[in-house]
Amino acid sequence: MKITVIVPVYNIIDCLERCVNSILAQTHEGLEIILVDDGSTDGTAALCDLLEKKDIRIRTFHKQNGGSSSARNMGLKYATGDFIGFVDSDDYIEPDMYELLADAVARTGSKMAQISRDEINEDGSRREDVCIPPKEELLISSKDMMRELLMHRGDCSFCTRICAAELFADRRFPEGELNEDFKLLIDMLGDVDHFPILPKQCYHVYYRMNSNSRRSDKNDFSRVFTDIVVNADMAEKLVNERYPDLRQVAFRFGMFQRLDYMLHIPIEQMTADNEFYRKVVGYMRENRKRAMLNEYLTRKNKLYIFLLSTWPERTRKIHAKIRGL
Repeated sequence: MKITVIVPVYNIIDCLERCVNSILAQTHEGLEIILVDDGSTDGTAALCDLLEKKDIRIRTFHKQNGGSSSARNMGLKYATGDFIGFVDSDDYIEPDMYELLADAVARTGSKMAQISRDEINEDGSRREDVCIPPKEELLISSKDMMRELLMHRGDCSFCTRICAAELFADRRFPEGELNEDFKLLIDMLGDVDHFPILPKQCYHVYYRMNSNSRRSDKNDFSRVFTDIVVNADMAEKLVNERYPDLRQVAFRFGMFQRLDYMLHIPIEQMTADNEFYRKVVGYMRENRKRAMLNEYLTRKNKLYIFLLSTWPERTRKIHAKIRGL
């Protein structure tokens, strides 16, 4: 089995060699590595070219800056593997990761396989697990995976999985968005009956505080918080079509994502001329009663929904004061 590993690269000169070396060290034979330089300006582009000369399995492509999704999509254009994997350029992986994933695919006949991950701080310490690994190998249906994602328990990252190349035949990552893995994965699940999730934490997420979705500045309202609301609406529509018995779970997901948005939007942006904000508040008010009856929302969730849909700005100010923000 040939696996193409696509690495989107942008101004990451301090981490790139560690990432690429961890892929080169894989015990799985039949590996192709595609580095896509997304218009780097710090010397990373030249490093990509040097790494290409280091090993015949590496191919490097350069493009104008367009974001991680556009870099991944360029990699897909040139990929020749039977299965496709992705590694973010600041992360690194264990030597047996792709061997374990390839074996899982061969044993289960699935078009996809997933491994577990952990997250590492810049000082080398481990963070609390975002996604809890299963205690033993789990064969999960697409419907159950959808439920796990909507309950915020599943891992939607394409970096922790390999997917059959055919699944990308008419699909690409949405460009100009954050949380893009979630959007593509829930669409892809319709073509996957089941797939294995492996317990070993072979993928290491390097938690860099200046990355797109890991900001430490409380005043930086990343667009990820608007994208998660848009994606929640898309998920609810998809669930209504494919998994109608998950409707209440999908509704819970949509409300939870709106709570996340409301608890992160800067108070100064909570204005009448902010159309997206007004729509979020309007949706929460219109569906407040339904939320109170939803079995998947906690009492705390419901309290925040009531407060933020009734007195949004006042509630945020009190919340910020309590949290010391």
